[in-house]
Amino acid sequence: MSDAEPVDVTIAILTYNGEEYLARILEMIRRQDYPGSVEVLVIDSGSTDRTLSIVRSFPEVRLHEIPNSEFGHGRTRNLAAQLATGRFVAYLTHDAIPASESWLRELLAPFELDEKIVGVMGKQIPRPGCFPLLKYEIKGVFAGFGPDFGTSVFYKDDFVRDEGVMGAISFYSDVNSAARRDFLRDVVPYRDVRYAEDQLFGRDLLEAGYRKAYAGRAAVEHSNDLTRAEYKRRVFDETVGLRQIGFPIPPMTKSAQLRLTARGIVGDTLRILRDPDFSWRRKLYWLALNPPYQVVKWQSYRDSTLIDVNDEKAVRAGSLEHSRKTSA
Repeated sequence: MSDAEPVDVTIAILTYNGEEYLARILEMIRRQDYPGSVEVLVIDSGSTDRTLSIVRSFPEVRLHEIPNSEFGHGRTRNLAAQLATGRFVAYLTHDAIPASESWLRELLAPFELDEKIVGVMGKQIPRPGCFPLLKYEIKGVFAGFGPDFGTSVFYKDDFVRDEGVMGAISFYSDVNSAARRDFLRDVVPYRDVRYAEDQLFGRDLLEAGYRKAYAGRAAVEHSNDLTRAEYKRRVFDETVGLRQIGFPIPPMTKSAQLRLTARGIVGDTLRILRDPDFSWRRKLYWLALNPPYQVVKWQSYRDSTLIDVNDEKAVRAGSLEHSRKTSA
């Protein structure tokens, strides 16, 4: 643990070849309208691009380097909590850019509501160039957690009687999140799993009798920049990862795959036609290029429900993370 002077919040950014967005993230952090003291901690896991030189151009940032082989989604976030001096740890991935100067203030505000709130998840806004399928998925997911003008609080009580409800209220993303440091260090840390460490953290804190919040005004610009082939592997990683940690995902039939593909194409087509963000030329572009994303999504999803998750060779063969060696 660092001997540095304690501060109110440590902003922890996990990086690996994150040169594209990192300077913009650090500039936005500098501009935050937050009344407390802030520490910025970057944990890098072996970047080979300009990431380290960008970090060093911001002298206020504390850099901690680890070998690529030591990175783990949960493990490295726990390391950040150990190194942090803040009462709270705010997590960002290296491609999540705070959308406003009030991001940090809004992300931490729910902690003042209730001592039992130990984790807060902020909103994600898809990038302007995001392909429509992913754009509409991101918007739909975060719209389901509550309006932007308020704070939603989630906890487990007698109403939560089945897996479906529990899965809905425990959803958590640490792309843009914050937690009480002492809670992470002493009560419920992240689990050291290959994937979906954030989903497990959300579930674990609720099962332990604590609460989590959604802060819609604490938004970041974030959507994965993926080719169609990479998106296919990403779907595979997400689904296999959830299966490996015990989420009940039944095998998908071929007929279900075809039905969901067709429904997805039709739904996206209607959304594209009504989308005010797109010019007519851009609408025509996406009407042609978006349907193949639906095809690979459901093909990959079905494959990932049928694979033996204990077959390490097969899992690695379909994994985007393995093909990239690691990911932050």
